[in-house]
Amino acid sequence: MKKAITYLVLASGLLFHSCRNEIVQYLPGGERKSQNWFEPVPYGMVYIPRGSYVIGPNDDELQNPGTKSRRVTVESFWMDDTEITNNEYRQFVYWVRDSIARSILGQTYADYVITEDSRGIPLETPLLNWNEKIHWNDPEYQLALDELYIPEVERLAFGREIDSRKLIYEYNWIDFKQAAQRSNSYNQETQQYEGSVLNQQGEVIPITNRSSFIMNDRVPVYPDTLVWIRDFTYTYNEPYTRNYFSHTGFDNYPVVGITWKQARAFSIWRTNLHSSFNGRTKEAPPHGYRLPTETEWEIAARGGQNNTLYPWGSYYTRNSQGCFLANFKPSRGNYVSDSPTTTTAMQVGSFDPNNNGLYDMAGNVAEWTSTAFYESAYDVVNDFNPELEYNALPGDPPVMKRKVIRGGSWKDIAYFIQNGTRTYEYQDSAKSYIGFRCVRTSFRNELDRR
Repeated sequence: MKKAITYLVLASGLLFHSCRNEIVQYLPGGERKSQNWFEPVPYGMVYIPRGSYVIGPNDDELQNPGTKSRRVTVESFWMDDTEITNNEYRQFVYWVRDSIARSILGQTYADYVITEDSRGIPLETPLLNWNEKIHWNDPEYQLALDELYIPEVERLAFGREIDSRKLIYEYNWIDFKQAAQRSNSYNQETQQYEGSVLNQQGEVIPITNRSSFIMNDRVPVYPDTLVWIRDFTYTYNEPYTRNYFSHTGFDNYPVVGITWKQARAFSIWRTNLHSSFNGRTKEAPPHGYRLPTETEWEIAARGGQNNTLYPWGSYYTRNSQGCFLANFKPSRGNYVSDSPTTTTAMQVGSFDPNNNGLYDMAGNVAEWTSTAFYESAYDVVNDFNPELEYNALPGDPPVMKRKVIRGGSWKDIAYFIQNGTRTYEYQDSAKSYIGFRCVRTSFRNELDRR
């Protein structure tokens, strides 16, 4: 009886034993007086926990023997539960349009710019006044905004439309890769930098101070709506060109015709929008939105399962009732056999999510990742948060501009919607079957979630 009690006590101790040691403070004032930090759930995102995963092709994928499977460890992150829709991307386009319009109006009307802070001190750089409404239908304002519209010689039937070619988003970002190079480190003895950096134009610039690592980019934001005609020969896709992005009937369909640089620009704009909102609520955002790495995308698609062909965990593209589980190209081009409503990209969330709560990780539209495509990437990347990133410059050869796309699309056969299938597209190309979704790094403590 005593032995049984002893074993029970030992078993209880092992059950409640924690592998994490308590933190001991050795320096006075080292303890944190503030409350524990809480990370709220970002709207429209699901949580992917950190852990060790197997990525790459499965044992039965003999079609791709050159790529090996790899065990990696990845930190937790948040991912959009659906692909970015037309309606969501349209907010980005409208914001860029309105910011340019306010900049133009600010040259004539002082109400559209803020030149002083709340204390009356002049600002070094005037800010746009987003509280002032733009009167688009006022003839006087239309005259002031004339440069934002299509020139009269290019108009059809004298229609007055915004010139989408002038909707350019300008933004800055920090090149941590160049800043981390030892040759670019700050020399404490000479009190200066001694290296050089490559800017976005491919020019070698000596480092003068920390601002040398701040890169500037300008990206046209309007989707390429002509992809519906360009991607397919001998077809009649003009209705998609005219309506897919602009018509409200396609609001909840995934945005397409987006280049890799446009997808990245959207992520940065979304981060800045989040930061400005949190600035008003006095909540400092610890990180920003970005495109997922190839590894993050595959881990999220697998839904916590290893060695499965598809995100739903099955080895088949149909369920027990014989219904297709994703929007792809089944059979020999029977595009409507997987859905009676559309032959192309369809409304997001039309099929059941995977175990992570993510929709359309297979089919519908393929998705951009941040990863540069390299055939033997799994042999060279690290096993901790693996990523192969390269910021291609305008003068680089096309092979250097390849970016990994994942998930397959509505026009792809079943092989391309498998979890482990890798393919690519050029970063300056827009396609009618490629979209994207965003992720955000999570700082949520796993042990605190239990």
